[in-house]
Amino acid sequence: MAIVLNPEQERRVNEALRDGGYSNAEDSEAEWFSENREQIGAAIEEGFAEAERGELIDGDEVRVRMAARKELWRKEHSECNVREL
Repeated sequence: MAIVLNPEQERRVNEALRDGGYSNAEDSEAEWFSENREQIGAAIEEGFAEAERGELIDGDEVRVRMAARKELWRKEHSECNVREL
């Protein structure tokens, strides 16, 4: 499975590799999944239960929500980058 990282995530992985914490990027990903296994499982179970109750949203609504979250994330991170310069 391929995972696409944004520049900040890629920087963090490369930093961890340089610092000797991991021998390769896959080790870093495996550790993250291991550390977050319970949260991931809980989120999947919650989503499955919602689906069984019929609490679904259609694809158009998902796209609207994701676009809004993406825009908010961009604003938050562009402000951080400006302050850091």
